[in-house]
Amino acid sequence: MPRFKIHHVTRYCYEVPVIDSANQIMLFPLEDEFQDVLRHELMITGEPVIDLYQDYYGNKVGSFMYTPSHNELVIDARMEIVTQQRALPASSHPVEEQWNHLISLAYQIPYIDFLKQEKFEALEEVQAIANATDSRQLSVLGAANKLNEYVYNNFQYIQGVTSVETTLGEIWKIKAGVCQDFAHILLAMLRMIDIPARYVSGYVCPNKNGMRGEGATHAWVEAYIPFYGWLGFDPTNNCIANELHVRLAVGRSFIDCSPVKGTYKGTANHRLDVGVSVSYEDGITQNDTATVLTPQPVAPSNGQPKNSWRQHMDMIQMQQQQQQQ
Repeated sequence: MPRFKIHHVTRYCYEVPVIDSANQIMLFPLEDEFQDVLRHELMITGEPVIDLYQDYYGNKVGSFMYTPSHNELVIDARMEIVTQQRALPASSHPVEEQWNHLISLAYQIPYIDFLKQEKFEALEEVQAIANATDSRQLSVLGAANKLNEYVYNNFQYIQGVTSVETTLGEIWKIKAGVCQDFAHILLAMLRMIDIPARYVSGYVCPNKNGMRGEGATHAWVEAYIPFYGWLGFDPTNNCIANELHVRLAVGRSFIDCSPVKGTYKGTANHRLDVGVSVSYEDGITQNDTATVLTPQPVAPSNGQPKNSWRQHMDMIQMQQQQQQQ
């Protein structure tokens, strides 16, 4: 039973004082037979009252208001989690029976929410690749594994080339991004072959071999496996999400699972810094890297196109033009 200590710090810094900051936080790890929360501490600038509720997808959500004038807002979450290894699905049911079972769930709650396909450029191209897996000849688990491996092998893990605004079509075009992008592509492909799939936000914890996404918030996908239930697939690391993955929230996409989001009255010019520290399996945090905050991209207020994929492509074009001169 691995035990992890997690420290997650979010800091907003404003150019001039702002007021009436209203925020929603999803920094409460899920609790079930595979995940126990031993300790959870939350410290927020001004110590506002936090209203807690459970959303439609079963996530614990907090909301708060901080009305006084302030130049900075810090949300500091500390957690201690114990995870349990889960047994993998047994292939005791015939392949045809598994796919027929998924068909029977297509219009049932909650599966209908996790089958709805987003429209985007290159939809037909992605659909053709998803169909080429010959999924109906494989078990549902086998088909999900195959698509998980496809995303891992065909997309480059590059930080800074995408943002939360980057579309699926843009991610598909550059074949690069981070865990959030890998998860969104896998979600689309699983839904294309009629497998209910949901987005998961959380943390991936260190192990001896190391994994991409350590020491930061992480994202992966859970697919519904007939006669078993939800099983996590991590396309960033080409693995099954198990006891090294700590789950914060689930939903249709990142929008449903954002750890922190909010609004305020005042200047649009601000800076967002985030830091995450995750312990090793023994539960001992040797270096609290959460205290070393990393600047996060913030949408500019000038009304111009602002997703970082576009900025990245413009930079490449400029470099190419300079080389030709």
